[in-house]
Parts: sequence; structure tokens; C-alpha cells
Amino acid sequence: MYIHRNIEQHILSALTQFPACLITGARQAGKSTLLRNLLPDYNYVTFDDLMLRKMAKEDPELFLSTYKSPLIIDEIQYVPELLSYIKIKIDNKRHEYGKYVLTGSQIFQIMEGVSESLAGRIAIFNLYPFSFEEIKINVFDDDLVFKTCLKGFYPEFYINLKLDPSFWFSSYFATYIERDIRNIKAIPDLSKFQSFISILATRAGQILNLSSISKECGISQPTCKNWLSILESTYIIYLLKPFHKNRKKRIIKSPKLYFIDTGLLCYLLGIDTPSRLLKASERGAIFENMIIIEAIKRLAYQTGKSNCYFYRTQSGIEVDLIIEKSNELIPYEIKFSKTLSKNMASSINLFQKDHQINKGFVLSLHKETIPFYENIEAIHWNNICNSNIIEKN
Repeated sequence: MYIHRNIEQHILSALTQFPACLITGARQAGKSTLLRNLLPDYNYVTFDDLMLRKMAKEDPELFLSTYKSPLIIDEIQYVPELLSYIKIKIDNKRHEYGKYVLTGSQIFQIMEGVSESLAGRIAIFNLYPFSFEEIKINVFDDDLVFKTCLKGFYPEFYINLKLDPSFWFSSYFATYIERDIRNIKAIPDLSKFQSFISILATRAGQILNLSSISKECGISQPTCKNWLSILESTYIIYLLKPFHKNRKKRIIKSPKLYFIDTGLLCYLLGIDTPSRLLKASERGAIFENMIIIEAIKRLAYQTGKSNCYFYRTQSGIEVDLIIEKSNELIPYEIKFSKTLSKNMASSINLFQKDHQINKGFVLSLHKETIPFYENIEAIHWNNICNSNIIEKN
């Protein structure tokens, strides 16, 4: 069973305008499945195949003459030197579009080669695990939402409905450490790296404190930064940057930490049932993580440039999410609650006084829309990034 992705039309459109496309994203996010269903007439190769990888490294011209375009090349990060040969192929017939579609799960390694070889010739997209929109569950059924949050959004769970999340994440985690991490950097103590990721799980939704994390893990701060960069580049974590355009305020400069998938986050925290989730001290952070990443996914598949931030000052004013789109700022507060009060919108109200914003929202489990202040109201969390809700206010 193939579940359609919201990014499909964007890819098809790009293939009529660029010679090449690059789809990046976490391992098992569905890149290969997406492309093989979307582009059935394309030839397909994957560099997970060691023989093909060896052939491409040793004789790239032979490889590209054997596997002709239009061609999907999966996991291009294993043979980045092939990019310069693809450039030559493209430049020989510059106005033939959609010739090559590349995928990769290690963004920093790929982008270095892409920026050197294919700048101006390639459209780039990020593919995340499924969004709520894509799996089409009843988002007003709280129990179902909590179960989905625990299971996570990797496509395998929605193809194999009997799959046990704990078993799958255990295998995924081990494979990720063995394959992706070893390919990026020689880490002498992989068990310490695993402990590092587990420590990060306890800090989800919090401002990143490198000193505290490095001390708890027993590593230096430069190593901590390096490992964070690896996790970010392989789509395990997402670092939400602070909003700092108001120069009159002292703004906290560190990012906030989130996990790309709440299923992996809950696995690392040892939370495996909805009842445990509701009792866990981390429940609010997990809910916030879920909504922040859902917003990132939805914005990634919308047209127009957008940026996401959080806001926090030394005096304690904090807004969980600020979306900047079309020169407009839209602040959101996230509350894991069905019982709402006006003071939940107080930070947005203060932010509104210091910035030019037309609207703001409190996101919660409450199903009905409730007005709080002028242009600030509470809406159900699923309305995050909903242009109809925003435009009508």
C-alpha cells in the first residue's frame, strides 16, 4: 500500500524546471518508496548496494553510461565524487530537465558536494516521516493521537500494522549507529554516543545547555557540538532557533531541542503506552515536540519561504513557536490541556505589544475556538499552519 505524500506535486513541478532534484531526509522516511511510485519510468539504483557503490567510485563514467537518465540514485552520500560527473552530463544538455533525482540521508555531506558541483542545476527538498495530514487519522480522537505520537510517523508502521514499535526502534537505532554514524565520523566510544542521544531525549523541548549535557555525558563541549551536528544532519534532531530581531531586548541565543520523530523520542524515554505518556513528567514536552515538528513538515510542503523560531527573554517572556512567512510573524503557544484560561495567552499578548503582529494563537487539545485578547485566540492544535484559520482572523 502506497500512501501519497504532500511533497509529490512540488517534486513533479521541479522536474520540469531543473535538470536534477535532491530529496534528503531521515533513513526510512520513505524517500525511495516515494520516488519509485512517483517516477515509475525512471531507472533506479541504490548505493546501499556495495557492488554498485564500488563501480560508481572506481569508474563513474562507466556507471553513468550503464545506468542512463532519467535516473534515480538512492543514498548519493556514499559516492559524493559522482556529483561532478553528473554535472558534466547535465551541462552537455543543459536544458533537458528532470534527468537525475538523488536521495540522501546525511545532509551536510551531500550539500558540500552539491554546492560545489550542481549549484543552480538542482532543486532540493526535505522529506520528513509522515505528517498527521498524510496519514489522515482523526486528530480529535485524543487517544488515537497519543497512540500515534508513541508509535511515531515512520512509514513502516503504516504499511506493517502489526509492527512492534519497541522492536523496530531498537533495530533502527542500532542500524543508524552502525551505518550512518560510522560513515560520517569515527567515534571511538559508540556506547557513550548512544548515552548522549538518550540524555538529549530528556531535554526535548528545552533550551540547549551544552555545558550541562557535556558534563552529564562526560564529553567535552566541542565533542558535544560535533555530535549534535551529526544528529541534526541525519535528521534525528531538530534545533529551533531563537527569534532575535528585537535588538532592544536581551534574547537567549541558544536553540531549543526537538526530535524529528516522537516515536523515537518516546522509545528513548521508555514510554510505550498512552497511560504512561499521560503520567510522564515529559508529556508536555512530547506534545510540544509533536506540534513543532508537525508545523515544520507542513511548512516544508507549502509554497513560499517560511522560517520557524521560538522567543524567550531573560525576563521570562516565552513564546513556543513563531512562524515568519511573507514578512508576517505568527506566534503560537502550545498547551497540553483541554482546560484553557486567558493567562495561557499572556506571553503572546506581551510579544504582540513589542512586535508588529496581526494575530496569535494558543494551540491545545480543546476542540472549540476561544477568543482571549484582541487578535489572539485558542484553537485546536491541528490548525497549526492552517491558512484558512489565519486569513479569516
